[in-house]
Amino acid sequence: MGKITDYLAQDHDRLDALFTKAGADPAALDLDAYEAFRRGLLKHVGMEELILIPAARRLSGAAVALAERTRLDHGALTSLLIPSPTPAILEVLRSVLKPHNEMEERPEGLYEQCELALGAEADAVLERLRSAPDIPPAAHVDGPHVTASIRRALAAAGYEEMGRKI
Repeated sequence: MGKITDYLAQDHDRLDALFTKAGADPAALDLDAYEAFRRGLLKHVGMEELILIPAARRLSGAAVALAERTRLDHGALTSLLIPSPTPAILEVLRSVLKPHNEMEERPEGLYEQCELALGAEADAVLERLRSAPDIPPAAHVDGPHVTASIRRALAAAGYEEMGRKI
């Protein structure tokens, strides 16, 4: 594993721990843990979308192969952070996060593709990732328009069936 892969995989582990803590008791969501997870996931997505993927594209002259797939997943994941958390939202988040994280971390996954594209600039990009600012979330918004938006984002990312659970 490269340094960027290692750094972002450790962040996945940190986010997974927060997410697990948030939903450990199905009868009582740990809102503090969930909000820490939500803030952390937004920052993580921001690091990939605003720093890692653009740097790899700039240095290689082309988008890495998994960039579009990653963006579709990010759209689905961030849409799930808009409404107030419910058991169904948590279930779908879990179902999208697992394959998404595996796609990024696996050999020849997004992180490895980016590191290869970055070459000698990988250390400089890692420093930018480490100093990335938090992205504060907006207040939760609920309603049928939000649900419809989530379902569209999930369908665009290939998770249409999961959208039916919301």
